Amino acid sequence: MAKRVFTQTFGVVGAIVEKDGKILLVREASESDAGKWNQPAGWIDVGENPITAAKREVLEETGYEFEPTHLLGIYSLVRKDAEPKLGALPHAIKLIFKGQITSDTPRALEDDVTETKWYTPQEIYAMDSKTLRDEDIKQEVKDYFSGQEIPLKTIFHTVQLKG
Repeated sequence: MAKRVFTQTFGVVGAIVEKDGKILLVREASESDAGKWNQPAGWIDVGENPITAAKREVLEETGYEFEPTHLLGIYSLVRKDAEPKLGALPHAIKLIFKGQITSDTPRALEDDVTETKWYTPQEIYAMDSKTLRDEDIKQEVKDYFSGQEIPLKTIFHTVQLKG
């Protein structure tokens, strides 16, 4: 894995995964946010298509295969609470997807997640910063249930081979 740099903005993908009116969250195992609930999300690898990255992150963190159907939105999150721990101010530009789980049986989780759990929107809205990793997840859940969606064809991924 590439070294993570927090001295400039960075790209993250994530997903709002819904089933029967509940949202799937993952419990963080990372040192800085251990025990907090988060959406399945992570950094876009250098050169990686954001749609492919979203599929990969959901699989790694939930064990479920995921097929994005729409972009929910682009969210800018500045984590002032994490600045003292990291020695820099992390500022993620988050591309959040919505879509469908395409596998019934989850696979094993990656090491950065300890468990998954389905929550109602009301349970998520009631979470505070001691329980929920990122405050913007509440807005994303509201946007999801309001029907907000952007076609995937608005995302263009180009790998330039010649100068």
